[in-house]
Amino acid sequence: MSRENGRTEPGGGEQLALIREAVRETKGERARPRTWRGAELAAGLPVARVLVDKGLVHLDRFFDYAVPAAMDAEAQPGVRVRVRFGAGEKGGRREGGKLVSGFIVERVAESGFRGVLAPIAQVLSPERVLTPQLLALCRSVADRYAGSLADVVQLAVPPRRARAEAKPSAAPLPPNEPPEPGSWTRYGAGAGFLAALARGDAPRAVWTALPGATWPQELARAAAAALAGGRGALVVVPDGRAAARVDAALEELIGAGRHVLLTADTGPEERYRRWLAVSRGSVRAVVGTRAAMFAPVADPGLVALWDDGDASHSDPHAPQPHAREVLIQRSVSERAGFLLGGLSCTVEAAQLVETGWARPLTADREQVRAAAPLVRTVGDGDEARDAAARAARLPTMAWQVVREGLKQGPVLVQVPRRGYAPRLACERCRTPARCRACAGPLEARAAGELGCAWCGREEPDWHCAECGGARLRAQIVGARRTAEELGRAFPAVPVRTSGRDHVLASVPGVPALVVSTPGAEPVAEGSGYAAALLLDGWALLGRPDLRAGEEALRRWLGAAALVRGQAEGGTVAVIAEPTLRPVQALVRWDPVGHAVRELAERAELGFPPVSRMASVAGRAEDVAGLLRSAELPAGAEVLGPVPLPVPDPGRPRGPGDPPPGEAWERALVRVRPGQGTALAAALKAARAARLVKREGEPVRVRIDPPDLG
Repeated sequence: MSRENGRTEPGGGEQLALIREAVRETKGERARPRTWRGAELAAGLPVARVLVDKGLVHLDRFFDYAVPAAMDAEAQPGVRVRVRFGAGEKGGRREGGKLVSGFIVERVAESGFRGVLAPIAQVLSPERVLTPQLLALCRSVADRYAGSLADVVQLAVPPRRARAEAKPSAAPLPPNEPPEPGSWTRYGAGAGFLAALARGDAPRAVWTALPGATWPQELARAAAAALAGGRGALVVVPDGRAAARVDAALEELIGAGRHVLLTADTGPEERYRRWLAVSRGSVRAVVGTRAAMFAPVADPGLVALWDDGDASHSDPHAPQPHAREVLIQRSVSERAGFLLGGLSCTVEAAQLVETGWARPLTADREQVRAAAPLVRTVGDGDEARDAAARAARLPTMAWQVVREGLKQGPVLVQVPRRGYAPRLACERCRTPARCRACAGPLEARAAGELGCAWCGREEPDWHCAECGGARLRAQIVGARRTAEELGRAFPAVPVRTSGRDHVLASVPGVPALVVSTPGAEPVAEGSGYAAALLLDGWALLGRPDLRAGEEALRRWLGAAALVRGQAEGGTVAVIAEPTLRPVQALVRWDPVGHAVRELAERAELGFPPVSRMASVAGRAEDVAGLLRSAELPAGAEVLGPVPLPVPDPGRPRGPGDPPPGEAWERALVRVRPGQGTALAAALKAARAARLVKREGEPVRVRIDPPDLG
């Protein structure tokens, strides 16, 4: 048995039966299917084309089944069925095979299969969940990402819940009145964008939001404008906290019953009930997280995405589509308006504007200066004169910002990682401290001892292998450790933490220290935080990632946007080298300018999004074999392969990590713009051929990977 993308691939005789069924060619004239074991077939359209739930690229096609007369009324396109798959033949009859789930995609009069068709075993539900529009979207996403249609449909259609299907959905409410522009007037073309949505037009915009807590209300107004025009609306945000804020703003604006919230927090049955309300046309607006990008909104007038740089928008399951690309496809195919918004700006968003596909939606510099806090910089090597500041690892200027901010309200402290135990590095050259036995990271233990986090060996006499230094510093101190240090430095001030294990939605607007990891920053009630401190900026900027600068700026802007404007005394201190481009972009509050310059550098280097690129990962011999057999587009350039780093023991295995104990390599294939579809098709065909021939182990292919190192 072998596994690919979390699915079990059958072996032995079953694998051969599946291959025979997948590659069978039509010969002779099409004919009405013969009766199978005497079963009476449907009179009108006796053949059902079924998409079976087998996410293998060499089986990415529809299979014909006979429709028994007793199932004629229920076996309609879009319903879930059970069929026998992988059956062999004996004496001209189809026998055996496993029962698998699938969807009917079409009913036809004849089949090209020369043998006797097996009948549909069971219609699981008469609910038509896979509509033609949703099927077409899934097909286009599968083709773009070199994946199988069955895998994409599994992401798009939630699992069935019988009790939810048994309950009828409410009748749809009439359209709401067009909303007032509200705070959209702060943006030059904001009011015009809402008016175009209300008219039923399909404007496309990249929106750089002003700092502050008004963006949920602005997203809600855009969705309400599309609903007022008689069309649907879909808003996708990174997490449940953001979804709850937009959901509350939209309900306050248009009332209950016109939209639903689709997040994992609602539970499987309730989420499916809401999904059915959308599919049945009971509601025409959806606010949700990543999976909502496939929500079957009828005739959408607006598809909107907030903060497309957030990693949660990229699905970890095969074929790993990104919500931004899916919504772009929906905007084109369904003629819907498009809104890509965020406090920051990605290079992909900048490219949409540069190519003219979307228009910029920004505020003028006077509005930005009025809304943004004052940003002050300080180098990480600056020494503090105050003893308490040194104990809390704060330079003098940062210490003063925190002290003055606590006089006015809460102060936010952003730390790059969660937890307590710090990783250590050389104080002089900042080379990570590694174990001499296994190269694992060293960590501080009780009584000042050093030990390896992997093998447990003690290191009593450590010296840096690069510069010979013997002094260590905390490479990245976690949120809990930072909270303890700040608590000792400010003993009269309450300290609260927010991170992955315990994320706060909001905090009172009273003096307090709020220590948070990026993305988990709670909203301060009232007018916002009085100040913010962004620690260990070099740790974010020093990541071995093409997007390190963009990601650092995105995280800083997300935290700084929660601070009061400069006119109200809000101040942000960032601990990083002041001359670096992301730091200067934060000081000027110019995410668009930073993205435009990054895009220009990508163009010079030939990296996405200017070019299209695919990542091919697996064992060295398998990667080489797939690239040899693939009919790549003309001019395709293969970069590498290079060895992939071995993940730390105990760390959760990611979707692109090699199996335990295996050494993998990764090659990058780069093509010119316009050749992305051909590249995906070539790699998919090569993977399918290797599976059919049973050559080597499966190879993972990812189109436009976001984590290029």
